[in-house]
Amino acid sequence: MVSDFRKKKLLFLHRFFDKDASGAVEKQDFEQAAENISKLRGWKQGDAKYKETFDTLLKVWSDLERVADADKDGSVTADEWIAMWDAFAQNPSSAHAWQSEYCKFIFRLQDATGDGAIDNEEFSTVCVSFGRSKEEAVSAFQKMSKGKSTVSWTEFQELWREFFAAEDPSAPGNYIFGTSAF
Repeated sequence: MVSDFRKKKLLFLHRFFDKDASGAVEKQDFEQAAENISKLRGWKQGDAKYKETFDTLLKVWSDLERVADADKDGSVTADEWIAMWDAFAQNPSSAHAWQSEYCKFIFRLQDATGDGAIDNEEFSTVCVSFGRSKEEAVSAFQKMSKGKSTVSWTEFQELWREFFAAEDPSAPGNYIFGTSAF
């Protein structure tokens, strides 16, 4: 059973992806996310990074739909989303390939310089582009990074697992999406 706290985190992420506020995550939501990310980074159609972003997110969507869309209607409802991430939290070491790819994608998105670490400026820029305030994002980074100046890929993977599994509201992984509004 998913606790109220974890349910709030998972629903936050579901709403984050549900770009059209339909109540379900669908392919067009991932297409819109890819477009928004490309715009943030200044990538245009024809750019390699634009294509990579679309290809990655559409593959993530395809695999997500296959794994989570229990009724095969082409959308992932909040209940389907929660069930899928709860299964992940029960055994993170057996994550679906798309979940690992999604984690890697989010890290690379935040690591704008490509130096293998996320710093406060990189993190807050992405968070602000997705509707968080700069102050909220900076505060979230300080908590997520435990006061350090950067978060490495190895650290981010642990924070990722923590977001989906942690019951402790003060766990650093709760801040990987730039907020603690759960």
